[in-house]
Order: sequence, then C-alpha cells, then structure tokens
Amino acid sequence: MAEGVFLHLAALTGADSFFEAASAGTVCYQSGSMPDERAIKAAGRHGIDISSIRAQCIHDLDLERFDRIFAMDFENYRDLHDALSGRPVAVHMMTDFAGSGAGEEIEDPYYGDEAGFDRTLLRLVESVTGILAAMRSEHGLPDGGQFPVLATGDDEVDG
Repeated sequence: MAEGVFLHLAALTGADSFFEAASAGTVCYQSGSMPDERAIKAAGRHGIDISSIRAQCIHDLDLERFDRIFAMDFENYRDLHDALSGRPVAVHMMTDFAGSGAGEEIEDPYYGDEAGFDRTLLRLVESVTGILAAMRSEHGLPDGGQFPVLATGDDEVDG
C-alpha cells in the first residue's frame, strides 16, 4: 500500500519523475504475491491501483541505491538497520514526516477487518504527503500544487 500511495501522490503532484519507489518486506516468504484483496479494495476506493505491485524481499533489492528507506514499524526499522550494517542510507519511520504521530508505527491491518485497511491507507496518505513535502523543500523541487485530500467518509466500509 505504501508504494502505491507514494507513486499515486507523486504523480498527482507532478513529482513522479523525481523519485523511484519500491516496497519490500523484511520477512520474505510472500515474495511475488499480490497485495491482499482488502488492501486492493481500500486503495481502489481512493482511486489508487495497487493490483500490479508484487511483494519483494529487502534482500532482493540493492538497498544502497536508495537515498531513504521508510519502515512501517519498529521491528522493520531495526531489521533495516541490521541489513544495511552501517552503510550510508537514511532509515526513517514512515510517519517521521507526518503531521501528527510522527515516529509512530503504522498499523498492520492484515489480521483485522477491512476497516483497518482504510485506516492504514489514510495514515499512509498523511505520511507520504509529509515525505513529499519535505523532499520538495529539501531538494528545491517545483511545487506541483496542493496534495489532494482523500475523503475519509465514516467508519463504515462498503464491501
């Protein structure tokens, strides 16, 4: 979901040509798998298509090619630091640039209900919006306008 949200928001604001994004897990048994159907539906409700993204393992990526790596939870954060073993790549929590709850974990909705996927998606939107704004400021990228606000609706989730 994080990769899809990042690519979607970067494209909507004209910043997509400045970034490359990839997502990967620290537990690798799901490599090659499609996103959870509930994640596809949650993203789709906000116009984000993640159906073509496939799970990857961090060990399948050249982590040093990335300037920054973002972790969703504290365990992944520690695993990334271990995998990088002192190499000069900045590792952040996904929420480090979020407007609220900076440095907090993002909920893994897998064992919950469909509404958890919507909460996670909205938290990712907030986090990615902050990341993109920080990258724009830090690197002097052109301002592509305001980030779109996704409708949150109520807590009900339509199948």
